[in-house]
Amino acid sequence: METEIKLLFKSPEALSGIIDTEWFKDYCLDSVPRETNRLVNTYYDTPDRRLNAQNAMIRVRMYENEDEDVRFEHTVKYGGGVVNGLHQRYEWNVPSEDKKFSYKEFVDSIQDNDDPVELLQKALEGVEEEELVPLCSVEFTRKVYTFGFGDSIMDACFDIGEMKSGDLTEDICELELELTSGDVVDLKEMAEYIIEQTGCVTFDESKYQRALRLHDSGNENS
Repeated sequence: METEIKLLFKSPEALSGIIDTEWFKDYCLDSVPRETNRLVNTYYDTPDRRLNAQNAMIRVRMYENEDEDVRFEHTVKYGGGVVNGLHQRYEWNVPSEDKKFSYKEFVDSIQDNDDPVELLQKALEGVEEEELVPLCSVEFTRKVYTFGFGDSIMDACFDIGEMKSGDLTEDICELELELTSGDVVDLKEMAEYIIEQTGCVTFDESKYQRALRLHDSGNENS
């Protein structure tokens, strides 16, 4: 299960500026970013959005590193919920060399995933692969650091970019704290500490929800 807290900053400068603070150095286990990539998320559903109606999502993510090497990751998310910026959902990820999502290959590749295959099948129930179409996409730059707090380890993902749909745009300026091992209590306390230090706020909308909202607004205005 994915467990993360999204924190929204007012500007890219405000977000990037925390890297130079003393408290950041106290909790960051990396002297430089563990990885830096340009990410392009493309979200798929049926034209009538049956996946979205049953609280499921398919994402194909392209990673491009600083050497311009490209790889893909296919993801299905399902269920869960959001409370005060804490996002918890079942999640299955499969590395791939292909930007096209294949239901059969995906299911065959996640047998050892911690989240039950039965839930994955429920997430995709009633949806045929040939019905899937790209609904919207998001492009941003992500720098990832490792944080240690309490007895827990978490990824600190600095996401900066811009969503576009027609003439509409919306900034991406988020810090995602994702628990990789340990206790969700430590994750919450780390987020609370960062809020106290920076004045950022928790954020309940996922990038997919934001992109879909922008996409729909753009269609209404066209």
